[in-house]
Amino acid sequence: MNLHNPLTDLPAANQLPAPAPAEAPGTPAQRAFREAVAQVEGLRQRLQELQQEQAEARRRYWQQVGPAAQVVVQAREALFAPLEEALLLGYFSRLEEQQITGFIVGNARALQDRFGEDASAVLRKYAPRRRMDEADETPSPAAPTEPVDSSLPPHEQAAAAARARRKTKQQKAEEAAAQATRAAEQQLLSNTKDLYRQLARAHHPDLARDEATQQHRTQLMQRITEAYETNDLYTLLQLLSDTTPTSATDENVLTRYTQALQQQQTELKQQLNELKYGANGFSGSTGKKREQEIRQLKRLLRAEAEYLQHIFRCIQEPAGLREVLRELAAEGHATL
Repeated sequence: MNLHNPLTDLPAANQLPAPAPAEAPGTPAQRAFREAVAQVEGLRQRLQELQQEQAEARRRYWQQVGPAAQVVVQAREALFAPLEEALLLGYFSRLEEQQITGFIVGNARALQDRFGEDASAVLRKYAPRRRMDEADETPSPAAPTEPVDSSLPPHEQAAAAARARRKTKQQKAEEAAAQATRAAEQQLLSNTKDLYRQLARAHHPDLARDEATQQHRTQLMQRITEAYETNDLYTLLQLLSDTTPTSATDENVLTRYTQALQQQQTELKQQLNELKYGANGFSGSTGKKREQEIRQLKRLLRAEAEYLQHIFRCIQEPAGLREVLRELAAEGHATL
């Protein structure tokens, strides 16, 4: 008598032949287009998540550090008046006046470079030798400037504005090249009108026979029209991928759409890298280590504010300023 034992008679699961994965339907151009749409969607989602994460981390950071930094900014700004008045007294030697001018310039650069404050007027007045360089590196008043994100804390808004003013020729050339690339991309994608017409022909509500389908198509047409009016190519391509059989689209057109999406992938990856590692990003340690760094930074900022306030009291009288100049020169400091 032969009894069937399923535990011993059946092959193990890892011994069963695995079915080969079915190849995605469509031509290579159609598959490449769908894959490009999915990759752009993933990058856009990651970028949005990272922006939210960094915005929250930045908010917490400046909530703790911002007040201490603002005290230092105010203390540095208070030094300008007595230092500038000292230059008008005729009390100091030419060498001492040069020292005072150096302190004014150094203080202005600290405010601008470390805290993002606008000190360009002071630098133009007291650093004339750099005026031509600054004219080359700063946009003219009539030149359009990038808007500063109003959701950032005031301290970071000032820093972003200062960075925009200090852009070098190389940065401007890179930006011009990026703009040219975007212009070429937009020219490549200028057939959004054709894409809009294709989607409209496929999904126009008047082509629906029943009321439910007509309502669905009405909502869809609203999205299509909004994307077309804002020149949102990605949304149009996503709608094309989601709602229209790619077999109905010319292969050459799909290839151009795929190239445009690949360009968007490159730009999105650059934005992600800038957020993670660039000057405008906000990354680093977390948890206890971040708290230790914040406490240390607050201690340093408080010590700096106390030192600057002490200097401010000392330089109210010419004799006190002269003593400060001597002490700093003896220590080898060219600025505060």
